Amino acid sequence: MNTIEETYDAIVVGAGHAGCEAALALARMGQETIIFTVSMDSVAMMPCNPNVGGSSKGHLVREIDALGGEMGKNIDKTYIQSKMLNRSKGPAVHSLRAQADKAEYTRNMRMTMENTEHLTLRQAEVAELLFEDNECDQHESSINADSKNHSDIDEKNVNIFHGKNKLKIKGVRTKSGAAYYAKCVVLCTGVYLNARCIYGDVVNHTGPNGLSAATFLSDSMRSAGIPLRRFKTGTPARIDKRSIDFSKMEEQKGDETIVPFSFTNTEEDIKREQVSCWLTYTNEETHNIIRKNIDRSPLFSGAIEGTGPRYCPSIEDKVMKFADKNRHQVFVEPEGEFTNEMYIGGMSSSLPEDVQYAMYRSVPGLENARIVRNAYAIEYDCISALLLKPSLEFKEVEGLFSAGQMNGSSGYEEAAAQGLVAGINAARKLQGKEPVVLDRSQGYIGVLIDDLVTKETKEPYRMMTSRAEYRLLLRQDNADLRLTDIGHEIGLIDEGRYEHFCKKRELIHKEVSRLSETMVGASKEVQTFLEENESTTLKTAASLADLIKRPELNYEMIAPLDKERESLYDNSLYKENLSKEVIEQIDIELKYDGYIKRQRSQVEHFKKLEKKRIPADIDYNDVHNLRKEARQKLNDIRPENIGQASRISGVSPADISVLMIYLNC
Repeated sequence: MNTIEETYDAIVVGAGHAGCEAALALARMGQETIIFTVSMDSVAMMPCNPNVGGSSKGHLVREIDALGGEMGKNIDKTYIQSKMLNRSKGPAVHSLRAQADKAEYTRNMRMTMENTEHLTLRQAEVAELLFEDNECDQHESSINADSKNHSDIDEKNVNIFHGKNKLKIKGVRTKSGAAYYAKCVVLCTGVYLNARCIYGDVVNHTGPNGLSAATFLSDSMRSAGIPLRRFKTGTPARIDKRSIDFSKMEEQKGDETIVPFSFTNTEEDIKREQVSCWLTYTNEETHNIIRKNIDRSPLFSGAIEGTGPRYCPSIEDKVMKFADKNRHQVFVEPEGEFTNEMYIGGMSSSLPEDVQYAMYRSVPGLENARIVRNAYAIEYDCISALLLKPSLEFKEVEGLFSAGQMNGSSGYEEAAAQGLVAGINAARKLQGKEPVVLDRSQGYIGVLIDDLVTKETKEPYRMMTSRAEYRLLLRQDNADLRLTDIGHEIGLIDEGRYEHFCKKRELIHKEVSRLSETMVGASKEVQTFLEENESTTLKTAASLADLIKRPELNYEMIAPLDKERESLYDNSLYKENLSKEVIEQIDIELKYDGYIKRQRSQVEHFKKLEKKRIPADIDYNDVHNLRKEARQKLNDIRPENIGQASRISGVSPADISVLMIYLNC
C-alpha cells in the first residue's frame, strides 16, 4: 500500500503548551518544522485551571518571554483578570498571575503558529518512533508492559536503558502509516499517552475534554527500551454561572495597575476592563459528604494507579489528609468572557457524579449549582526525566528530545519552559552548535530542569519559589536582565527589541552608579525633607543611594533632593527609557544591595563546581572509596559536572570529595 513520506528538519509531537513553544522556537530559528496534534482543538488548550502564572510560575513565564518564547505575549492578549501575588512580601516572591479567556488563549496561539514561517501544523496521531537502524531489542518492552504498578518507575528499568548501543532518531510514523523523517524529534505528549479519564465507576479512555488519547506511541517507546511510568492529575467541575449565588461569596478583583507578562508590552498596551473572580469555602457538611463516600472514590479504592501531584491535591485528599482543617478555600473563576462556565478551583475530584452534586451544593453560593462538566482524574504515561541530559535530549537516543508533562512535571508554565528549551536545543543540534543549558543561578527554568534531570521525582513536579536557592537574584521583575542576551544570541530576540533592552540596562547601571556617588549634607532642606517623610535625620553626609535604601524612601520620593535629575531628561537615554520598570530595578538594586552581594558571592562558589566537568566516559566502578549507593546513582544519572553530581539524592559530600580527588579537581 502506498503511504505518504515527507522530510522536515524537526518534528514536534503534541501541541500543548510545551509543543507550541518547542515548535515556534524551532521554526523561528530557521528549521523546517512539523507539529502533530491529536486534535486541532487541543492547540495550547487549558484543560484545567484557566490561568497563567502564579507563585513561581509567573517567574517561568517572564523567563520564557525574556528568551523569546510566546506564552507571555499570548496571555497579555487574552487575559481577563491580572494580579500581582505576594505584594506584601519582598520582591523575590512577587509573582504575576492572570486569568485567561481559555478559548481566546487557544485561538490566538493557534493563529500565531499558523502564521509562523517554516512551521506546519498537522492533525494526526503519532504511533511510532523511527530510528536509523530501526532495530531495537524487544525484550525491554515486556519489562514495563507486564508491570501491574505503573505509578513508580523501577530503577532497574532505567538501568537497562543505559549502556545499550545508542539509538539515533530518524522520524515518526502516524496511525495512518504515513512516515515523516527528521533529524530531531521533540516529544511533548502531555497527558495524552494511554490516557483515561475517571470519576466514580466511569472510565473513559480519552484525553482531557473528551479528546482522543494517543494509544500507540507508548508501545513504540517501550520497544525502543524507554521505560514509562504512570502519573495522574485531576480537574474540578465546571458550573453554570447562572446557578451561582455570588452574594454569599467574597469578590476578588484584579489589580488597578497592570503589569504585563511580556517585556515587549507596557501597561497602556494591554490595559482593559477586567472580570471578577470569587472566593468561598468548604465546610463540615462538605467534608462529611466526602468522608461518607470515600470508598466510592477511585483514588482510594485503587482504581487509579497513577501517582498524583502533592501540591495540587484533590478535595478528597485534602479532607482525608488534613482532617484538622474545618474548611478549604474554593475559588470560583470564569473560563472566559463569552461563556457561563465557571471553574471551581480547589475542588478537583474523581468522586461519582451524584456525590459531586451533593459536595458542590454544600458550599455557600453553590446550593443550586448546575454542573456543566463533571470533575475527573486523568491517568497517563510519562518518563523519568533521569533519562535526559540537561539539554532535554535523551541520553541514549540521539536527536530525541522530551518536554512538559511527558517528563513528569505538572503545570502549563513548567511545560512551556521545557518546550522552549527543548526546541532551542533541537535547533542548536541541527545547527551544529552547543546546547543552551541554564544553570540554577540563571533562572527558574534552570532550577526546574536541573531538578527534573538530577533528582528522582516520584510524583508530578511543580515549580515553587522555595526550590530556588538564589531567588533574590532570580526575581520575576529582572528576567529580561538575566536572559535577554541569551535569547538574542540564539536568534529569538530581534535587533529592535535587543537595542531597547540594552538601553534599559545601561540606564539602570548609570543611575545606580550616579546615585551612589551623589552626596547630600545635613542641610536644613535635607533634614526637613527627612522629618516630613518620617525618616531619621542625617548626622553626616550620605549618598542618595543610602537614602533610597531606607524602607520609607524610594527613587521617586527623593526627587526634591536630587538636583541633577531634572537636567538628565535632556539626555535622550533618560528621556526615552526612564520607565516604571527601570525605576523599580533601581530601587530593588539599592534597597537589597547587601543581600544581593551576598547571594552573588554564593553563586560564584556554585559556578566553580559547575565548571568542573566530569568525563562522559567515566566508569564510577573505578572510583575507589565511593559508597555503593553513590556509585549506582552516578552510573545511572551520569552527571555532567561536579555541581550536578552534588545534587543527586544519595550522593554525600564525602562522595563528592572522593570524586574530586579522583578527577584531580
